[in-house]
Amino acid sequence: MARPGACGRVLRLALLLLAGALVAACGGGSSTGSPQPSNVSAYVSGVRPGATPFIAILQLQGSRVAAISSVRFTIAPAAGAASRAVDITLTGAYLARLGYTAGPGGLAVPVFGLYAGTTNHLALQLVFQDGTTQALAADVVTAAYTDPNGIYDHPVVHVPRTPGGALGFDYFAMKSAFGTPIVVDTDGHIRWVAAGIVNAQSSAFQGGAFVIGVPVSTGFWRLELDGSIHPGKLSAANYTTFHHNIDPGKLNLLGEVNGTSGGVVAIETLLSEFDPSGLVLHDWDLGAILSAYMTSQGDDPTAFVRPGVDWFHLNAAAYDPRDDSLIVSSRENFVIKIDYSTGAIRWILGDPTKYWYTFPSLRAKALALPTTDLAPVGQHAVSITHDGLLLLFNDGTASTNQPAGAPAGVSRTYSAVSAYSINPVAGTAQEAWRFDYGQSIDSAYCSSAYETSEGSLLVDYAMASNGAAARLVGLDPLHNVVFDFEYASPHGCVTSWNAVPVAFESLVIG
Repeated sequence: MARPGACGRVLRLALLLLAGALVAACGGGSSTGSPQPSNVSAYVSGVRPGATPFIAILQLQGSRVAAISSVRFTIAPAAGAASRAVDITLTGAYLARLGYTAGPGGLAVPVFGLYAGTTNHLALQLVFQDGTTQALAADVVTAAYTDPNGIYDHPVVHVPRTPGGALGFDYFAMKSAFGTPIVVDTDGHIRWVAAGIVNAQSSAFQGGAFVIGVPVSTGFWRLELDGSIHPGKLSAANYTTFHHNIDPGKLNLLGEVNGTSGGVVAIETLLSEFDPSGLVLHDWDLGAILSAYMTSQGDDPTAFVRPGVDWFHLNAAAYDPRDDSLIVSSRENFVIKIDYSTGAIRWILGDPTKYWYTFPSLRAKALALPTTDLAPVGQHAVSITHDGLLLLFNDGTASTNQPAGAPAGVSRTYSAVSAYSINPVAGTAQEAWRFDYGQSIDSAYCSSAYETSEGSLLVDYAMASNGAAARLVGLDPLHNVVFDFEYASPHGCVTSWNAVPVAFESLVIG
């Protein structure tokens, strides 16, 4: 296991032991001052810096530290903050898995989500194996942080979040091409970044850690919030690289990969479900699936499925548990639903003015959409909402890699978030709702929109201002803008190609 480096930062710790709670944990009695180490179950004896100022390691000592079964820590919000407190519980299984076991020096406990360059007020709740508890408090003073990219610590705040505004999330992670993901609170403060990762665009937040695909190989990293890094590698020999995103799957994670199919290069047509060890649990070759179907229906697939060419451009996938299926985004063509087990095509939703619609077999699977609704065009980030709608970021950019003379479809001057109601029996779809920010932002490529369980949304316009900026926008369940932050983007989608809410305000890590 790779441990975070000391990085030369100095932290000071002021201990505020809660005498009453300590006495209760030790079985009663009274105290007029702070208990001495010899008669307390646990106390904070020191602190050392983590990989960045947003991470620190507390040292606990005392007579019962070996019996601690979980540690919960909260970090008080800054004055005037609208974001809720960081509130994270570390189970004993998590601490043991990462090597934090009690020894002669006590028990080390990582804390993260700290503010940089200030005094952080921490409250800790220790739970022991017999069910008793103990409360501690500590102040951790952190060093200042300067983003080496000059980006993430300089947001332009178009709409600040105000205290009391309804929003279902308080923290989000931007998937960056400059290093690790960047966790920001909804006040615009950086609250977590680590070190040791070059590019985190292909990543997912899972089980309190980031799983990050290496863009030049089939290796991946599990980056824990304490800053430690654990390597893995996909087991399939025909895969070559990760690309685009990693998404939640049925059994574990869905990775978009390049590789070979039938001895021919398969560019952005392969989808793989893999576990933490890198074992491939299931995979789907969209080129093979479409070829077999089109052939069975009397169509010649060779004009559509073109191995060695980026004809499909798979950029996102989502598992739908309601009918055991996968919804896959093909940026060049459509959104397609396939059976999880067999790969059989359920339906296709896309722009009927594109090349794909000229093939009778594909047209037969197309859902009918009202002409007044926006079809998915150049879409990214497919998912299922809490009320069963298909949600996606509707970029609005026509196809860029169709055969010469083939129709590329419509192209819009703005991007939107679209949510669709699907009736597979009737073969119809309808835009249930749309958010287009007054048609004021065009993000031609990349980008995302994800919902939290009660209907709030995080929208990431990864290529706003002609690609010069990323706009991160929070919407309440009624789709009112709660915050709007802008970050410079030197080129393409590098600042925040995709962004997801992360539950630093209520997270249990096992």
